[in-house]
Amino acid sequence: MSETKKTRPFLRGLAVLLPSVLTLWLLVKAYQFIDSAIAEPINTGIRSAFIQIPKHFPQIANALAIGPDHDALAEAANAQNITENSPAWIELSGEVFAESVNTWWAEHAWMNLLGLVVAAIIVYISGRLVGGFIGRTIYKRLEKLMVTVPVISKVYPYIKQLVDFLITDSDKPKFSRVVAVEYPRKGVWSVGFMTGESLRTIEAKLPDSVTIFIPSSPTPFTGYTITVAKSDTINLPITVEEAIRFAVSGGVLVPDHQALENGLKQESAKIEPPSDSEGS
Repeated sequence: MSETKKTRPFLRGLAVLLPSVLTLWLLVKAYQFIDSAIAEPINTGIRSAFIQIPKHFPQIANALAIGPDHDALAEAANAQNITENSPAWIELSGEVFAESVNTWWAEHAWMNLLGLVVAAIIVYISGRLVGGFIGRTIYKRLEKLMVTVPVISKVYPYIKQLVDFLITDSDKPKFSRVVAVEYPRKGVWSVGFMTGESLRTIEAKLPDSVTIFIPSSPTPFTGYTITVAKSDTINLPITVEEAIRFAVSGGVLVPDHQALENGLKQESAKIEPPSDSEGS
């Protein structure tokens, strides 16, 4: 049996399992990041606020029976020879209550989801507020304030553009069609996206010119922006998603209606490994 036939089942299994494994890995990493960077700080704030209720709002604490366990507090006070209602006793009461809250929270792991829920609610409410006139006005003023801060002004505009590109539709570049253009030289064709008309200065020298974005492989978010005459482009009957898959795969994932099946079969026949009878 040839080496190619021996490794073919392994490669086939790898092709089946690897996409699922990588997808799960990315989801796990995304969850870990959200949990550590967003949910956990919110959970810490909720626990800290809850712990401060008996100290700053004793009436609410008494009404809701919120406070330290009396037996645990008495045991800790006796161990440290602290008299009741003394300043040290009040401080110890807060420490005992904080420990009991943290212990209870750790024993109920599902409470960690509270941070994610609160974050989702905050995002939703923020979106609703910004959608209104008052919220939109406040947001624009805050945005103007952000770009005046020396260090933040160098980073914020670029992060905002990236977020707008990935999430929103209003300012996202519109790829009107998929085209083929001779780039980077004559005789070499590249697949690109027609993003719009050319600049006025270029249009004066090159009438009826258009702007083309040529994505790179395997990262289509980067690439080259060129301006050519519209007559030098060829419209391709494929969608933007199909063109992106074509670029990411390095040309391997060709849309079904564009695949040269006969040519592929001929090429496959040329590289087909010899059979065992031929090799013997």
